[in-house]
Amino acid sequence: MTGRVVRNTGSHYMVESLTDGNEIPCKIKGNFRIKGIRTTNPVAVGDIVEVAEPGPDGTAFITSIHSRRNYIIRKASNLSKEAHIIAANIDCAMLVVTLAHPTTSTTFIDRFLATSKAYDIDAVLCVNKTDLLTEPEDSEYLNAFCYLYRSIGYKVLEISAKTGEGLEKLRKCLQGKTTLLSGNSGVGKSTLVNDLIPGLELRTAEISTVHDTGMHTTTFSELFHLPGGGSIIDTPGVRGFGTVDFDRNEVAHFFPEIFEIGHDCRFGNCTHTHEPGCAVLAALDEARIAQSRYNSYLSILEDADEGKYRKGY
Repeated sequence: MTGRVVRNTGSHYMVESLTDGNEIPCKIKGNFRIKGIRTTNPVAVGDIVEVAEPGPDGTAFITSIHSRRNYIIRKASNLSKEAHIIAANIDCAMLVVTLAHPTTSTTFIDRFLATSKAYDIDAVLCVNKTDLLTEPEDSEYLNAFCYLYRSIGYKVLEISAKTGEGLEKLRKCLQGKTTLLSGNSGVGKSTLVNDLIPGLELRTAEISTVHDTGMHTTTFSELFHLPGGGSIIDTPGVRGFGTVDFDRNEVAHFFPEIFEIGHDCRFGNCTHTHEPGCAVLAALDEARIAQSRYNSYLSILEDADEGKYRKGY
């Protein structure tokens, strides 16, 4: 049977048949885990797989994975492995962020966007909890944030899962696509999914009043079908986004504004860190490149210096 992985709990998988839509609980054999695979999860939600006939207990084994159209990964928290595949075969990567309660760091945002760019996946920013931005300075920051990323070329949605503001635009953005939904814990992903799919009732949790951070409510990745077409892959909240598979000489390619301005640098192999005649450093001085974006660029260069890129997955 050919199917699509719609749930991954770490050791067990749920596979949806591409023929009749029935779901079959599956496992993978031990040698499948390590055969040429350098990730914590050789099978990811969104993968198209072949499944053998179920055994007496109703559980089947995944026997092979079809070639992926694309995938998106981040550095794994498990230090014994290189990376964790977040999702495979997606049309869009949507990052849900909040500018308050909790605050999503721009470094996290830029690392996500750069990784999406590296894997040639369209990325969208979804700013949730706009109802909390009630002070004039909050509105100014929201406008500046949205202007920055829109000027670079990214689509930015401003929404409130609590009031319903912007939800219709979000639904239109998701329609007919398979979209990865990612973000820090506490940004309201589960609440959004509940709004998008009535009756689903994913568990939500309150924000920690001590640390102003979210508590994990989604514990594993799962694909949900949207009313009217399309699907979303909901993932557990993450605190950091480590990059992998980045060549130091290519990092600038994944920051559109740095890449464009970099064409005017004196040297073709300019790293935009210290070289004379660097157009990027000049643009930074003239505020034509945001300091936050440049800091994120430098942080990924540091990842690349670790020598943990260009390995097989």
